[in-house]
Amino acid sequence: KRRMAKPDPTLLVDVVAPKVLAALGLASEALRAANVRHVVVGGLAVGANGYPRATKDVDFLVGAEAFHHHPSGLVTLRPEVPFQVHGVAIDLLSPEAGEDFLEATLAAPLGSMMEAPPLVYMKLKSPRRKDSVDVIEMIKAGIDVAPCRAYLAEHAPSFVAAFDDCLAQAELEED
Repeated sequence: KRRMAKPDPTLLVDVVAPKVLAALGLASEALRAANVRHVVVGGLAVGANGYPRATKDVDFLVGAEAFHHHPSGLVTLRPEVPFQVHGVAIDLLSPEAGEDFLEATLAAPLGSMMEAPPLVYMKLKSPRRKDSVDVIEMIKAGIDVAPCRAYLAEHAPSFVAAFDDCLAQAELEED
């Protein structure tokens, strides 16, 4: 079985609607023009990491510069930061407190697909069942599990057991 060393965005062609892929490009251009660090996460990144599936939105991990932090504590989007392109929702996520390690991910080329180790972390921290399924499917598709496990062990040791459960489930489903 072929191992996924790096995300491959060409895997999205013919699986993801052209409208969503066009929205990805336009939103990334707008974020680049606004000098906002961003990488693609969510279903599109899952697809580029070996498990292409349909998705109706575009998710980005963005730097704090995407937001305006008011003295009152209110946080708003900067006006030039997109949240929709031709009816396609653009969802923006940012590192939470204690997730400084995700800043390294934001050093990737603007608009690139998130690599498997931090993507697995983001999927495992979600309470949604479909996010665990995404991890299982990426494992079955051939992501390199060793760096994923090492990333979790270093940055989120409490998720290692959940990752091991996904590995076991993937193995069961491949038999």
